[in-house]
Amino acid sequence: MEKKTSLFRRALLILLALAAVLLAVIFALWHNEISTLLSIEKLNTSDDAHEDGNVYQMTVSGGYYFDEYLSRGGASTDKELIDFITGKITKNLIPMTISESAISCSSFTAASAEGDRLFARNYDFSRTNTCIVYTNPGGGRHASVSTIDLQFLGIAEEGDADGLSERVLMLAAPYVPLDGVNDAGVACGIYMTYQGAEAVATDQQTERPDLTSSTMLRLILDYAGSVEEAVELVSGYDLHDSAKTSFHYMVADATGRSAVLEWVAATDSADNDGSARELKVTWSDESNCQTVTNYILAEGYYDGEPEESMTGLDRYEYLTGALEAAGGTVADEAAAMELLSDVGRRSWKPKKDSLTVHSVVYNLTDRTAVWVGNEHYGEADYTYYLAVK
Repeated sequence: MEKKTSLFRRALLILLALAAVLLAVIFALWHNEISTLLSIEKLNTSDDAHEDGNVYQMTVSGGYYFDEYLSRGGASTDKELIDFITGKITKNLIPMTISESAISCSSFTAASAEGDRLFARNYDFSRTNTCIVYTNPGGGRHASVSTIDLQFLGIAEEGDADGLSERVLMLAAPYVPLDGVNDAGVACGIYMTYQGAEAVATDQQTERPDLTSSTMLRLILDYAGSVEEAVELVSGYDLHDSAKTSFHYMVADATGRSAVLEWVAATDSADNDGSARELKVTWSDESNCQTVTNYILAEGYYDGEPEESMTGLDRYEYLTGALEAAGGTVADEAAAMELLSDVGRRSWKPKKDSLTVHSVVYNLTDRTAVWVGNEHYGEADYTYYLAVK
């Protein structure tokens, strides 16, 4: 009997030792990912009556392999990006997806009455779940807070992201920001441009390394300390737009400087070769305020083109006119949010299945933000006050 008991104890000890080794291996491989998963919190629950999706927040631990992604030359297709992320984050054990879709958005920069620099943005799309993402990768890279659309990670707009499988997909969030601000006071947003006869994607083909649409925004948030640095960084890469469509960007910093980055060739109707496009930068003028929608700002781009091809022109003219009338200023973040509400999808030429998913006003001076979900302007339960961590 004593011999059997001894054998049992020995077997138990071996099993416990194996379990400890297994746990140690899991922790060594995925300690950052585990910490990130544990940080996920649901801020708001979906509401069918108002077409609200869920709103989450998460704090990303570690560097999410982005420096390694850049060192290997980036990616020229979504598949290459997915292969890299899946291999690094889940060690190829769990498949992941990344996609983008047609989006119609509006942004502007302005000064507050107290002199703070503001960057305001509406994200217009269809009903979807969103996540506010905090990153602090270290290693000389900037901390930031940004917003993502969980639909781009394969999480359906009508579902929750509360299960383990959905939350694992959220680990790819740093690679798909829509807008954000970093600890240097640099903010950036991405907007669709509908270029060419059939919204042709930019697909540059030079010897430069490659970036997809949202990873170019991540590049800016992680590495740019000013608008000028952002432009210099972006100039070193070929852009490959996702979702078979085209995008441009607005970048701003705490000095009041801003720029719209666009990749164009010829005029709109002839801009059908994504590989022939080149980066054009439209800088803010002496007023230090600037507006961007889906309308291309590059000089001469719409020469001879019909006005109906100029998507977003009406919102662009409205916001630009309002800012010019006020001398490039707004009273404060609340006033900037009110201007965003004027061009929200529920009030600005409403369309079926189109709404403003989130509105955010980034204070580039303070590195803070006011974030409102799904046009619930002025409602405390849907308003969040953020700060770069």
